[in-house]
Amino acid sequence: MDELTQRLASGNHPVIVGALDPSVEDLKLRLEEIGRLSIKFTDTEGGTDLPISVDRGACDLDSADFDQSRGTVHIEGTLTLNEDPVRCIADIDLATLSGTGRLVPVVKSAARD
Repeated sequence: MDELTQRLASGNHPVIVGALDPSVEDLKLRLEEIGRLSIKFTDTEGGTDLPISVDRGACDLDSADFDQSRGTVHIEGTLTLNEDPVRCIADIDLATLSGTGRLVPVVKSAARD
């Protein structure tokens, strides 16, 4: 496993919604319709912006009030980081578009004959 992958998989890290001009409206659109968004881990050198494919079934938007920019969203999605398949898990505060996140390595099952 790559060193960066290993580091981001150990505990929670500060994250932000990764976009040039992030907004609650854009986050909602990406979660509900587009299915792709970026989460940026800010405690790496220069930050690590990861494009994830959203797993809508694993996300929780029940505590979110997108119209008032309040509450939190629980986001999960998949990506490959430096050849390591991982799941990104993040909890984002809508007021600040920041929160905490971590990576979880995805274990591929062995192919059967």
